[in-house]
Amino acid sequence: MKKTASPPRTAPLTAAATAILDVAEQLAQTRGYNGFSYADIATQLGVTKASLHYHFPSKAELGRTLIERYRGLFGTALEAIDARTQEPREKLRQYVGLYESVLSNERMCLCGMLAAEHSTLPPPMQEELKLFFDANERWLTTVLDKGHRAGVLRFMEPAQERARVLMGTLEGAMLVARSYGNPQRFQTAAACVLADLGAMHASRRRTKKA
Repeated sequence: MKKTASPPRTAPLTAAATAILDVAEQLAQTRGYNGFSYADIATQLGVTKASLHYHFPSKAELGRTLIERYRGLFGTALEAIDARTQEPREKLRQYVGLYESVLSNERMCLCGMLAAEHSTLPPPMQEELKLFFDANERWLTTVLDKGHRAGVLRFMEPAQERARVLMGTLEGAMLVARSYGNPQRFQTAAACVLADLGAMHASRRRTKKA
């Protein structure tokens, strides 16, 4: 029988469950899903492993809920960008800023980190990862398409293809920057991608006058 993904939570998270997720997110963003256990979470919170299992019966359920929550928070961040500006280039700059803020805290994008472990993740987590990346791809495609139609963004391929390139570049640049412990590597890669689209700040493109 084919396994199906666990249904999303409908009840709001309790304070205890939220605390568990907060610690699990920090561990996953720095160590990966396979790099921590319930014992690690219990130690940080000063509780028993049994109390963790009360809220999340299995690590797979914890991981699925973790991605689901992250996807929701990231979606809220994208909505906030839409509310702040209608200018496609500024939307892209603020999108990059979401990644920069995570990296500045010495963490990785949760879903980018987990994607590196995709083959070892439980199927429900794999499905949640796809939902996260699909949502980002749709948002970026819309922004890129509007920017291209308005003549403020330049690229030759379909907007969806450029959206995939942009998202993949940012996620990959985070991994490389983390390997070197040098956020500047991410910033340089992001700046190049934005410049290629014509979305870089004018002040950053400006050259010195002779």
